[in-house]
Amino acid sequence: MAITYLKKSPKTSSTDDTKTREIVENILKDIETSKEEGCKELSKKFDKYEGEVVISKEKIEDIKKNLDQKTKDDVQFAHERVRKFAEAQLKNYGQDFEVELSEGLYAGQRLIPVNTAGCYVPAGRYAHIASAVMSVTTAKVAGVKNILVCSSPKPGVGVHPTIVYTADLCGADVIMNLGGVQAIAAMTNGLFGNAPADILVGPGNQFVAEAKRILFGKVGIDLFAGPTEIGIIADENADPEIVAVDLVGQAEHGYNSPAWLWTTSKELAEKVIKRVPELIADLPELPRTNAEAAWRDYGEVVLCDTDEEMATISDEYAPEHLEVQTKNLEWFHKRLKNYGSLFIGEETTVAYGDKCSGTNHILPTKGAGRYTGGLFVGKFIKTLSFQRMTKESTELVGAAAARLSRYEGMEAHARTGDVRLKKYGYTN
Repeated sequence: MAITYLKKSPKTSSTDDTKTREIVENILKDIETSKEEGCKELSKKFDKYEGEVVISKEKIEDIKKNLDQKTKDDVQFAHERVRKFAEAQLKNYGQDFEVELSEGLYAGQRLIPVNTAGCYVPAGRYAHIASAVMSVTTAKVAGVKNILVCSSPKPGVGVHPTIVYTADLCGADVIMNLGGVQAIAAMTNGLFGNAPADILVGPGNQFVAEAKRILFGKVGIDLFAGPTEIGIIADENADPEIVAVDLVGQAEHGYNSPAWLWTTSKELAEKVIKRVPELIADLPELPRTNAEAAWRDYGEVVLCDTDEEMATISDEYAPEHLEVQTKNLEWFHKRLKNYGSLFIGEETTVAYGDKCSGTNHILPTKGAGRYTGGLFVGKFIKTLSFQRMTKESTELVGAAAARLSRYEGMEAHARTGDVRLKKYGYTN
């Protein structure tokens, strides 16, 4: 494949993994014994917050009364679209069924929602209001009965008021002033009077993501995630200003947010390489600092010879967000296989999906798009199988199971079939 890196990143999204893992393991080990008090101490240390952990219903009602109407209208706009998309997913996801596999042998499945979901809503560098919409709404549509929400509190304030309003609107049962690793540990272990979460969902920084990874098994998780990513496939028909703006739009998330451009146009590539630093320089301090580091250390611009080469390298990276700005949009839509969410044409952009257009923004990173999609109703639903049989069906099934067990050397297993065959009057 003839590709040329016009800009190559010196780091990858896994660069800091070892150091992060050690820090998170120590925190989780401490909380095993310190429990609620340990969470409070960590909240005081990292967030400078010492107030209530579980937000009272009175506080929630007060926030709802005092939040400006335009903000509430915008949140409701996002909620409505995410809810409608989740309902459509649920409708097309699957259904309970039972089928007769052979005479008298019936097997089937039931789709059963988990009982308790823990939703993490980031609020460190930015107040990710949309993350409350994405996680809580989807859990609610899936039929989860008990939804917990944790978000980082601010000193003297607690969780961002709009996050509180959003989580309540979307169906949260409990909202907590708790962020970081301590929030993940609290939801996993059922602290502060709550039921332990069956599944944890939601984006977060590398420490939150690592805590979810370590605890996976004790609790379910939505997916293995890291810093947010964007990949853009563009040809000579793309607008370099739009391409550059969209790359910077993701780079501002954090110092380690990869932004990749794959293009067949050297002219476009050169314009984007020139324009991105200019756009970054014009940002306010926090997003500027994040985007500068992200573009310097994780940004790439790759020149390809053909559309097929662009599709191939994109599938290798499996970006969390993938935009296609080319003449042959339909070809790429059918050809591309590995990504978290796809944005087809310059009319749409990652920012729309991140905030309010309807698709979920909790998506796979670090190449996980090779084997999983993002958060959807199915993540909250267990697909459970069952079977039932007539006595007559035992003649065939019981005999075959007993023989197969003996082939494997499992004598006790075989006898579970033998005893039934004998009781029902059959021989093996």
